[in-house]
Amino acid sequence: MQFIPYLNFDGHCAEAMAFYAQLFGGQIMHQMRFSDMPPSEGMPPLPPEAQSRLMHAHLQVGSQAIMASDTMPAVPGGGPETCGGGYVKPQGMWVSIGVDSAADGQRIFNGLADGGQVAMPFSATFWSPGFGMVTDLFGTPWMVNVQTQPAA
Repeated sequence: MQFIPYLNFDGHCAEAMAFYAQLFGGQIMHQMRFSDMPPSEGMPPLPPEAQSRLMHAHLQVGSQAIMASDTMPAVPGGGPETCGGGYVKPQGMWVSIGVDSAADGQRIFNGLADGGQVAMPFSATFWSPGFGMVTDLFGTPWMVNVQTQPAA
């Protein structure tokens, strides 16, 4: 079993995934735009402002993955619980990254913090040689934690 974070963006998915691929040393395995969807009977026409948005993206980082998409633009009468409800900022969750060294943790934290908002600066804690919390410039909340080896 594997848990894969699935992130949503408001038209910045391609930019965010390219940034994450570079920062985390991963590879974008797949990207598909809403305009790539085949026509389907009974499906309303795709709004022009949705054409270039990503319907799905898959970033592979070693044995881990992050998947993502842009939301559809809000449509009149659509709420955030529907496909046409528009973008809602992430709430009540953080994507946690476990790294092997404080130097790598600091590098990743600094990359995520550039243009973002720091909630807790990266520093040593009682449980780790490095931990920090930041929301990146794309609106995704992250926790960066240096993994420690359990005591023998």
